[in-house]
Amino acid sequence: MLKHRGFPSRMPGSDFQFTIRRANPKGVTPLIRRERYRDRKAVDRRADELFMQALWEQFGDQPFERGNLDAGRLSWLFGREVLAVEEPFDPTSYEALLVIDVAAARLSFPDAFRDGY
Repeated sequence: MLKHRGFPSRMPGSDFQFTIRRANPKGVTPLIRRERYRDRKAVDRRADELFMQALWEQFGDQPFERGNLDAGRLSWLFGREVLAVEEPFDPTSYEALLVIDVAAARLSFPDAFRDGY
């Protein structure tokens, strides 16, 4: 499992994690598309925004390996702002390649792309 050095491990001042420390010995948690409903808490939306900002700063518009990125946090963006690069896509692989859909991400999280955030 690739560990993304320099990627924030969690949202500051919270328990929302962005990365995992080690591979899950019981099996890889699959990536799924989680529905984001309008009544989500502000702190949940903020965690998504900070995670997207960290993804953008680390990878930009280039494909990246899932590696140690948290499956739960990725699943909130997967299928909308973060897309699979490969076909067929293996949602249970730490080596799966993903890419940011920049247009969709800018619409959903415009503040994550502003300079001096």
